[in-house]
Amino acid sequence: MAWVETERAELVRTLREADPLAPTLCEGWDVRRLLAHLVLREHAPWKIAADAVQRSKPGQEKQLGIEAAAAGTPEGYAALVDRFAAGPARFSPFRLDAANLVEYVIHHEDIRRGGAAAAPRELPAGEQQALWKQLGLMARMGYRGSPVGVELAAPGSGRRRVKGGTPSVLISGDVVDLALHAMGRRAAANVSIEGGGDTVRAFRQWAAR
Repeated sequence: MAWVETERAELVRTLREADPLAPTLCEGWDVRRLLAHLVLREHAPWKIAADAVQRSKPGQEKQLGIEAAAAGTPEGYAALVDRFAAGPARFSPFRLDAANLVEYVIHHEDIRRGGAAAAPRELPAGEQQALWKQLGLMARMGYRGSPVGVELAAPGSGRRRVKGGTPSVLISGDVVDLALHAMGRRAAANVSIEGGGDTVRAFRQWAAR
């Protein structure tokens, strides 16, 4: 089984147990709205594109709101979870690990860490390695505006430079927390940042924007 399917199953389990109206780490999105995003992303990405064109504020997206509203009852929410659990079409690119693993892991933590503090999950070693491998491109995008160089380090996975430049900072942590930090969930990511004093300060100021 591909790791993306393992993570989907775990995410579905969390979605079934979650309060649909609970907050998430995504600004303006409760669990129900985040679930609607996951479903539209795989089944109607043009609707997400339409919301993006409108530049709606988080939580006010028209197409996403329509999908979330349909899940406004317990039965509607359960049906939307079932739709996500079924996965995309058989030959859809969204069935691939490379298309979904990082997305699923991050949104899974968006739900788990959106309210009360949640204990870190221990991913299977193989899934951690797959996530570390795929994190490179996402991290390069996430840190492209950094005023200093950035290197990541995860226990058991190694080190990787994701933003060139001198001086630089070293961000260390579990691969899941590194993914969260790289993708903008800075406050929720349990990482350490090392480097020269001025370098770390410059990076933290940029990262807090």
